[in-house]
Amino acid sequence: MFPVPTTIDFLAAVSAAAFLFYGAACVFSRAMVAEFERYRLGRWRLLVGWLEIAGACGLIAGWWWQPLQVAAASGLFALMLCGLWARWRIRDPWYALLPALVLALTNLAIVLSALA
Repeated sequence: MFPVPTTIDFLAAVSAAAFLFYGAACVFSRAMVAEFERYRLGRWRLLVGWLEIAGACGLIAGWWWQPLQVAAASGLFALMLCGLWARWRIRDPWYALLPALVLALTNLAIVLSALA
């Protein structure tokens, strides 16, 4: 029998899917080149993309080894805090910050649930 998935498993799956998508976009999409230039972070685009992909893989692998999931979620939380700061710094409207805020809170929930 397989264990019953928990809410945290669901959050980790959604977060992993989002970061795989956004990470791949950062690495491979020409549109993200312009977006990172708009953030004034052009030289960091590839690093951010690969960190997002690595974090997504860590969330998935964390289903078998929880310390890895906690480390990945912590890193993704920090990355989203940086993303919130970058968007705030260029004065993006509040609704443009929502995806980063939701992903930050999702990964914070994953970390806090492991520490509870």
